[in-house]
Amino acid sequence: MKQFDVFNGDADGICALQQIRLSNPIKSELITGIKRDIQLVKRVNAKKGDNILVLDISLAKNHKEVKALLEQGCSVQYFDHHMAGTTFTHTNFKNNINTSAETCSSLLVNKYLNNEFSLWAIVGAYGDNMFTAADALAEKKGLNQIEQAQLKELGQFINYNGYGGSLDDLYFHPDALYKLIKPYKNPFNFIKNEPAYNTLKTGFFSDLKKAEKLTSVQLTDKTAVYLLPNEKWARRVSGTFGNQLANQAPDRAHALLTSITGNKYQVSVRAPLNNKIGAGTLCSKFETGGGREGAAGINYLKEQDKEIFLKYFTNQYSH
Repeated sequence: MKQFDVFNGDADGICALQQIRLSNPIKSELITGIKRDIQLVKRVNAKKGDNILVLDISLAKNHKEVKALLEQGCSVQYFDHHMAGTTFTHTNFKNNINTSAETCSSLLVNKYLNNEFSLWAIVGAYGDNMFTAADALAEKKGLNQIEQAQLKELGQFINYNGYGGSLDDLYFHPDALYKLIKPYKNPFNFIKNEPAYNTLKTGFFSDLKKAEKLTSVQLTDKTAVYLLPNEKWARRVSGTFGNQLANQAPDRAHALLTSITGNKYQVSVRAPLNNKIGAGTLCSKFETGGGREGAAGINYLKEQDKEIFLKYFTNQYSH
């Protein structure tokens, strides 16, 4: 019997897996990728009796592959908060999916583990821009403001590392970063002792400084649109910059279009933090789009579809 751990390469996916494997430290094959690489279950080469743990990737985007695994006699345990589509009623399917805009996969795992490794859940929630939920759990844990700020930065740095057009854009392959995190039961020890932390910190603030010089190409009280250049730093920082803009203007929706080769864009959408709805529905109208209601994206938006997207975006959030 073999164990497969399939996880999103962002902070939420990595921190969800960290909690699970701290609680149950068994050998597994890791399957992950950049944050936007979410059709990961198709890479699972499993046999009857194998176990597959899936963390923080949409069931809607992996439905066929999960169904096939169940039909061949595998067991699948699923933790996620993205749009799920049709789920399963199957003896070997353990469903821990909750699409509420107020939770994330790390928080779902934390609940499942009865707060066993909640410091890592806090890191994952901060990384997923779930600041209110992360603050609440941190205060329940008794953390002071300095400690909360440290875990918030760590979550943001791990999340930042997951963004890019390809693995070449990242500082660390997500499975390599997870392996660096894996020995640390306490995230504060990772911050103190792991050189990778300072690598990510330096890159994070360098890229963000460049992004902060950008100005919006469309701005109203309700919406803002930014165009980012076809540069590595822009692809890495798009998610971080989108989260920052959302926190600075919680009543405004934001769309970030990052230029990529082939006259296409990578799109990140952030619904208003004070009304976290519509992002996943909006992006799912496009072939490579998806996500959750508070934050979503489109992997490849063609130039000829740009104006259509902007029209949908403006209509979605102008009321």
